Amino acid sequence: MQLDTLDAVLAVTTHPLIAGLAVVVAGSGTGLPAEIERLPDAGGGLNPALTAAAAELAGRYPSDGVAALVGDLPALRSVDLLGALAQAEHQDRSFVRDLAGTGTTLLAARAGVVLEPRFGPDSAQRHADSGAAELTAGISLRADVDSPDDLRAVLRLGTGLLTAQMESELA
Repeated sequence: MQLDTLDAVLAVTTHPLIAGLAVVVAGSGTGLPAEIERLPDAGGGLNPALTAAAAELAGRYPSDGVAALVGDLPALRSVDLLGALAQAEHQDRSFVRDLAGTGTTLLAARAGVVLEPRFGPDSAQRHADSGAAELTAGISLRADVDSPDDLRAVLRLGTGLLTAQMESELA
């Protein structure tokens, strides 16, 4: 699923909204395409790792914003990602709520604004409570996979090749 998500992201990296792509990697990060910058996992869980990575990127690229995207969006379509990022340009901090309504699939911060990730249970509400603006987004950016039922749903939407191969495992 992560590689299918990355394929969709890589498809938009030449768009003017995208300055670059970095992935926070736990372990060796094998299987990632060479054009993706790998940032080490700072430890302590997802939110500390994203906080450290966002601070590192903000230091290197102070005129660019940063966005954190979950890796379990195997039905992601470039148009949905670009639409959300275009909206995010007009907000200090913003997020996309998942289809279940409780989680977050994308969190973005404009240049000079701290990301403040609050992923985990009820992250959508926690991001909203922290002042992040909710973005409207196409279904493919909202369709994360947290359960076998979620996987069945994204397979109906159409996924990347690697995730599509998992369909037989659900039978």
